[in-house]
Amino acid sequence: MTTTAPSDVRPEPPDSAGDGSLAEFGYRQELHRSLGRYASFAAGFSFISVLTTVFQFFAFGYAFGGPVFFWTWPAVLIGQFLVAACFAELAARYPISGAIYQWSSRLSNLTFGWFAGWIMVIGQIVVVAAAALALQMVLPAIWSGFQLIGDDPTPTSPSGAANAAVFGVLLLVLTTFVNVIDNRVMSLINRVGVTAEIIGAVLIIVLLLTHSERSPGITFHTGTAAQSGLFGALLVGSFTAAYVMIGFDSAGEMSEETRNPRHTAPRTILTALGSAGVLGGLIILGGLLAAPSLTNGRLGVEGLSYVLTSSLGDGVGRLLLADVVVAIAVATLAIQTAACRMLFSMARDGQLPFSRRLARVNPRTGMPSAPALVVGVLAAALLLLNFASPEAFLAIGTTCIVMLYLAYAMVTGPLLWQRLRGGFSADGTDETGRPLFSLGRWGVPVNVLALLYGLFMTVNLAWPRADVYDPAGGHWYFQWFTVLFLGVTLVVGAAYRAYKARTTITEAPSASYA
Repeated sequence: MTTTAPSDVRPEPPDSAGDGSLAEFGYRQELHRSLGRYASFAAGFSFISVLTTVFQFFAFGYAFGGPVFFWTWPAVLIGQFLVAACFAELAARYPISGAIYQWSSRLSNLTFGWFAGWIMVIGQIVVVAAAALALQMVLPAIWSGFQLIGDDPTPTSPSGAANAAVFGVLLLVLTTFVNVIDNRVMSLINRVGVTAEIIGAVLIIVLLLTHSERSPGITFHTGTAAQSGLFGALLVGSFTAAYVMIGFDSAGEMSEETRNPRHTAPRTILTALGSAGVLGGLIILGGLLAAPSLTNGRLGVEGLSYVLTSSLGDGVGRLLLADVVVAIAVATLAIQTAACRMLFSMARDGQLPFSRRLARVNPRTGMPSAPALVVGVLAAALLLLNFASPEAFLAIGTTCIVMLYLAYAMVTGPLLWQRLRGGFSADGTDETGRPLFSLGRWGVPVNVLALLYGLFMTVNLAWPRADVYDPAGGHWYFQWFTVLFLGVTLVVGAAYRAYKARTTITEAPSASYA
């Protein structure tokens, strides 16, 4: 048996047939191309899901930053919009599933792109788990009977963390089922859920602003929460915004299922982030203005659920929280779908274990079923950490942010290199005959700022702050959880690549990849 090391040149994919937009990349059209512009927008918006993530992390941001943490929101929005602008250019040129993996490997080489995809898919699986945990921030506030374990619903308490894991696993069973049924069913649920979330978000904003207890000037106060000074408060307070505004690239992940993807995906990437950014910022502002008290400690523990039920009354507050539950379910579904497409794309190139099975698409449903099961099982296994210690709740959430930010930087970095050496072309037209989306002469400065922002936030989020990751003390592994998890991810990835290098048989370019 002849063995060779895997080349850094991308493997030739199977012979193409069918849809022309994939033919130039050598892929067959297997996923059903049935998504329109709103469905593409919904893919990105539901991954961001402002109601899910703002309700999940508002209390954390306020606890560490006080009212001034609001200003981290527009700062992160600007930084992420720079990244999204770069991604919009790439979505127009490479409308392929597994966007981060495909973009990075085509801008650099297969090895670097593989690690970008590997980090991204592991991060997405962690995000699925973290999103499912968000139910604990809402369900007990709607009805105390949803607290099945113990009597303390606080997510960082032992009973709250365990209860969060139980509901999270139940939600993952549901989303995994939907991700196996049919492409059209998944899209319909996603569109309906996003519509309900947008309506709910607008209602929440209007009601909170009309029930204001104070003026917007309160956002310039740090309060008693900022123990490490203003700069430290803003660095930690930015975690809330950083966690919310990720996943806008999902519109690119769904390119192979979108009609006219070169024209549609770039615009829906930007509109998903922009609309989510505006709605989320107004929700945070409304919560600060309408909170009955900023000093009784409840806002830093119960978050926006406390504001809604206290300021708007139990009836209206619980009705709006029910809409948040819908948003959480749809967000978990969308994130799991994005992770499935990443696994599918890498497996189709023969770059994962059990590639043939993971790359298999059911011709009736247009869905790759095996990736959905893999993501669902692994995310559910991560939720079991919540039974071990309440600190796992924050560790899981922050780890997934760092993973995605690093994967994003592994795209913006090679893209900048290609721009500087003249290897990135803005030529070409989309399906409507219009020029491809391009930043033009702003490409280099926007790309530079996007890369610097991404690297800065990666370090900021991963920094092992004891007061953030191990507030109770005595659990060093939680303080270093993010760094350790990233290290293990890289080691496991490198070990697999080394194993593959020793066992890969030299094959003709047209051979299947196992």
